[in-house]
Amino acid sequence: MKNSTRGAVAPFIVMDVMEAARQAEGEGRHIIHMEVGQPSTAAPKKALQYLKDRMDSDAMGYTVALGLPALRQKIAGLYAEWYDLDLNPARVVITPGSSGAFILSFTSLFDAGARVGIGAPGYPSYRQILRALDLLPVDIETQPENRLQPVAEELVGQDLAGVLVASPANPTGTMLNHAALSSLIHATKDAGGAFISDEIYHGIEYQAKAVSALEITDDCYVINSFSKYFSMTGWRVGWMVVPEDHIRQVERLAQNMFICSPHVSQLAALAAMDAHDELQENLKVYSKNRALMIAGLPKVGFYKFAPPDGAFYVYVDVSDYTDDSLAFSKQILEEAGVALTPGLDFDPARGMGTLRLSYARSTADIEEGLIRLEKFMRKHGFIS
Repeated sequence: MKNSTRGAVAPFIVMDVMEAARQAEGEGRHIIHMEVGQPSTAAPKKALQYLKDRMDSDAMGYTVALGLPALRQKIAGLYAEWYDLDLNPARVVITPGSSGAFILSFTSLFDAGARVGIGAPGYPSYRQILRALDLLPVDIETQPENRLQPVAEELVGQDLAGVLVASPANPTGTMLNHAALSSLIHATKDAGGAFISDEIYHGIEYQAKAVSALEITDDCYVINSFSKYFSMTGWRVGWMVVPEDHIRQVERLAQNMFICSPHVSQLAALAAMDAHDELQENLKVYSKNRALMIAGLPKVGFYKFAPPDGAFYVYVDVSDYTDDSLAFSKQILEEAGVALTPGLDFDPARGMGTLRLSYARSTADIEEGLIRLEKFMRKHGFIS
């Protein structure tokens, strides 16, 4: 059978790195995981206990397409708590992870062939999902002086049907303040485009609270997930907030594409939102690890990076040492036993000179990873 051209998307390289690391571990090696963008912690204990209590009495059948009403109400309450917003729960749509939200957003907002702006470097699946939907991703090449975040001036003349922005961003961890985010939103609207805000790393911030696009406008799509702050990656449950006049369109799409998000995951998510103390303990670990990375990376020769405002990544410029980040990361994995993600995943044009390092693991792992990286760089004469 013939394959579709829509399916001819690039691989998600970090998943290939994870597989290479798994194979190395299968051979008995101890690998430090700095490649994967997920917490090392399990779902909150409160969520797991709640689910255990429900398993014997609930058949876990389909929920309505938009998600459990109690969960949607709880998420609306989160916007009151975090951003002082009065959000109508009807605007909240529960999705199969943020990935399901991207599919719903792109399908709801854009016709085939539409040009959608995304920051580069940026989360690689934006680009590949857009392509699979017969949409055209347009890379907005961000600059170091803007901490690798897009600015409104870069949208001029791009003829975009929409713009997707992430703050805190993957792979950089940098954030947009209220003025910068407002400028991007207004520039997009002035050009007649739709605005999508990926807020999946909200809750994981260090010195300032992340700004939600909903603090600026209701005429946008906001995407979030229980994967990062709530430590529930494999449960595949997220959410999106849409304008009131888009609810029915998104609902129809969700009914046909997904029926519903996993019932069991929605219940766990509901209880996870009450596990504040446990989640804040996770944040303390990320904060400690961030400090270790900021202090330790220059000592291993990785000194070109913007200190992250949120999330749990550092995106480093290693162009002084290589013009092939994929080969460089493979060498580091083979020789040092540290798994890193090549920047090619995030920036096809400039990523051959960059690496992403995740510090979502235990503090002991981060300390050991930095020691191994320093030995590797010293061995090859990159540092003295």
